[in-house]
Amino acid sequence: MKKIAWDNVFLITLLLLCVIPIIWTILASFGIFPNNNILPPTWNLSPTLDHYIEVSVNDPSFFPSVTTSLALSSVTMLLTVIVSFLAVYALVHSRFRGHDLLIQGFLVLASLPVISYVIPLQNNLRVVHLFDTFGGLVLSETALFAPLAAYILYGYVSQMSGDIEDAARLDGADNIQMLRWVVLPIAAPGIAATAISIFVLCWNQLLMPLILTGRVKTVPTHMLDFFAFERDLEWPTAAAALVVSLLPIGIFVGLAHRSLEQFHLTVIHQTE
Repeated sequence: MKKIAWDNVFLITLLLLCVIPIIWTILASFGIFPNNNILPPTWNLSPTLDHYIEVSVNDPSFFPSVTTSLALSSVTMLLTVIVSFLAVYALVHSRFRGHDLLIQGFLVLASLPVISYVIPLQNNLRVVHLFDTFGGLVLSETALFAPLAAYILYGYVSQMSGDIEDAARLDGADNIQMLRWVVLPIAAPGIAATAISIFVLCWNQLLMPLILTGRVKTVPTHMLDFFAFERDLEWPTAAAALVVSLLPIGIFVGLAHRSLEQFHLTVIHQTE
C-alpha cells in the first residue's frame, strides 16, 4: 500500500510539473499575470480577450501559419505512414543477411539529431529544385520521421500470425486484397497510434522549416518572432498565440486518445 501511495504521489507531482507552465500560459493569455513593475508585485486579475484580438488583428500571418502547420503535419503523417508500412510489410516477409541489423538501424537513424539530416537534405533539395517549397519540406520531414515509424510498425506487423495470411491466400486473395482486408484491419491500432505520434512530432518540428524554407511559415517558426532579440517580448500576446497554436494539436490528440492508449514499442526479437 505504501508503495502504491508513493507511486501516486510521484505521478501527481510529475503531472503538476507538466501542467503548471501550461496553466500559467493560459492565465497570461487572458491578461492574468503578476505585475513586476511595482514592489511588492501584485496580480492583474482582470481577464480580457485583448491579447487574442491582437494576435488575430495585428498579426494576420499567424493563422495562415497554423493552417500551413496543419497541412504539413497531415500530409507528412500520411506519407510517412504509407511509406513506412509498405517497407515494413516487405521486410517482415523477407529474410536476408543483415535483416535484423537493418531493423535496428531504423532506431539508430531515428535517434540521430535533426541537424544531421538538414545539411544533406538542403543540398539534395537544391539539386532537384525543391528547396524552399512545401513539397520539399514534406519530403524532408518524411525522411526524418520514416525510420521511427518503420521501427514502431515493424514491432506491430511482425507479431501478426502468418496463418491468417495463408488462409486468405488459399481463398484467392492477392497482395492488394491481403493488405486491404487482412493486414490493415489487424495492424490498424498500431498504425493509428504511430500516425498520431508522427503528426505531433511534425507539428513541433522547428529546425527543418527554419533552415529548409523561408516562405513556408509554420507555427514553431512563426513563434520565433515573439522572441526576437530586437523586440521586447510581449508575454501576454505571445501566450495567446501559444495557446491558439496548441489548440489544434490538443483537440487532435484528445479525439485520438484511445488510439494513443494502445501505443507501445513492441520488443523486436532477433531471428535465429
